[in-house]
Amino acid sequence: MQNISQMKKILVQIVLLAIIAVLAFFVYESIMKPVRFDKEKRARQKVVVEKLKDIRNSQLVFKKINGSYANEFDTLISFLKVAEIPIVKMIPDPEDTTFTRTINDTVGYIKVIDTLFARKDYTIDQLAIIPFSGGELFEMHADTIERGGMKVFVFEVKAPYTAFLKGMNDQTVRNLIAKEEDLERYPGLKVGSLTEPSTDGNWE
Repeated sequence: MQNISQMKKILVQIVLLAIIAVLAFFVYESIMKPVRFDKEKRARQKVVVEKLKDIRNSQLVFKKINGSYANEFDTLISFLKVAEIPIVKMIPDPEDTTFTRTINDTVGYIKVIDTLFARKDYTIDQLAIIPFSGGELFEMHADTIERGGMKVFVFEVKAPYTAFLKGMNDQTVRNLIAKEEDLERYPGLKVGSLTEPSTDGNWE
């Protein structure tokens, strides 16, 4: 009888330890799940932000040469493949006896694609593709707005959370989107604006 009682006691202890271990696991998971989500989200955002910066730089060069922003990626990419920017060297003005004035001397040209995309881990033809999205494209538009009686060129490029957080916890992504919408903010990453003369990103 004593042996049976002792065995029952040991069995109960084992069951209790197992329950405690399971509860500890669920508590640990409830803490670590949002931590892991946030870590992965920040890692993905970093990659998307870098690509948005590349698009912004491309648009700025496009506008400098063409006078306005590109409204479509096909137009922007075609431009980047052939466009060149001058290499300017500043030299002293030989007619300036005070040695304070300089002259900008164009000494050559370099392809835009070699300047902006020389060290990128994607090809120029993939510029429109949102990282981690499975092939979804950035939403890009260009337009003009009135400011102070003058026409101002603007552009905007967007990447929604639903695209670059694809494959992550669906409910957490929905909660994140709802939170941003409650704050009247775009639920994702974007650069530029169609309502303001700004080329800033919403992460800046």
